[in-house]
Amino acid sequence: MAGLKYMSGFGNEFANEDPRCPGSLPEGQNNPQVCPYGLYAEQLSGSAFTCPRSTNKRSWLYRILPSVRHKPFTPMSCGDLTENWNEVEPDPNQLRWKPFIIPKSSENKVDFISGLHTVCGAGDSKSRNGIAIHMYTCNTSMTDKCFQNADGDFLIVPQQGEILITTEFGKMMVEPNEICVIQQGMRFSVDVFGETRGYILEVFGAHFELPDLGPIGANGLANPRDFQTPVAWYEDRTVATGYTVVNKYQGKLFSCQQDFSPFNVVAWHGNYTPYKYNLENFMAINCVAFDHADPSIFTVLTAKSTRPGVAIADFVIFPPRWGVADHTFRPPYYHSNALKIKRFILIISIILKSNPSSDYQRVNKIVNWIFTMTSLKSHQAEVKKNVKGAKTATKD
Repeated sequence: MAGLKYMSGFGNEFANEDPRCPGSLPEGQNNPQVCPYGLYAEQLSGSAFTCPRSTNKRSWLYRILPSVRHKPFTPMSCGDLTENWNEVEPDPNQLRWKPFIIPKSSENKVDFISGLHTVCGAGDSKSRNGIAIHMYTCNTSMTDKCFQNADGDFLIVPQQGEILITTEFGKMMVEPNEICVIQQGMRFSVDVFGETRGYILEVFGAHFELPDLGPIGANGLANPRDFQTPVAWYEDRTVATGYTVVNKYQGKLFSCQQDFSPFNVVAWHGNYTPYKYNLENFMAINCVAFDHADPSIFTVLTAKSTRPGVAIADFVIFPPRWGVADHTFRPPYYHSNALKIKRFILIISIILKSNPSSDYQRVNKIVNWIFTMTSLKSHQAEVKKNVKGAKTATKD
């Protein structure tokens, strides 16, 4: 969307205020007795208060009305959203499925929340350890409704159609070939502009980080400066008919009503924010002599576990790049994983470009989510209907 602005950096200490209210960000303290413009100060914590400074995540938000001013939450239908992996038996075989069908708006209006479908996962939100993979298929914007995930972080990957995400921190336009992360506890609403589909990686108990570069050096892969955080934007809007807040808590959905928009944050500062990233900016590292390097060199973001060197989930891409190694097959090597690693592979786009003056081709753009949990289980009738048993002799 024209006119949207962003701040550059990953995990920075940002400070921003809506230009319509200059001086709305308090100076010298976080919680003055009287905030500028009579705003309410709220701290949103993404970590324990006593976490080391390097991992301490929090932001201060200055709102027109406090977020706690709402009616009680009540349970609501979860639809195809779940984290009960015991509903089906584990299946070690490779599986694939046809694209999820996007409902026609003329037949059934479906927004982002009602269009969520859980595909697979492991662990659970109650123990704060695990992941879930969801699809979203929708054709209608969320009207007077927002979503809040109390269980973990959402990494959203649009596959068809751009989405406009309004958060308490500001607005982000996210297009196919871009990703965005909405961290735990942040409220957001999704506007769409037609038939829309994408993927979501949800992690419990950890936040996404940039991978360590080791001997690669100071630069490469996803550079921090290419991540974008929205600037402050607010609306002071009363909703007499009721504004719905949907909360995901311990794998279940709950809703409550309030009479105002939650996107009433006039100013904020901190390092716990939503952000987006364009995958075109990924600086691929590749072999120029022989053999293939391990796929970990294509890691964009990682959610670390408590075991050093082992992640709950890695977000990995195989972007267009030159492969010039000698005495090596073009496809990567076969391998088996002793750590019971499972992969969820999705295709955002396929690019096949031949250079008449070269024998090499720049090939596909594939996103590869690698999990180090103990099992990966297909779920939901929608998935069962679309799954085609793809048993091959290839080990993974």
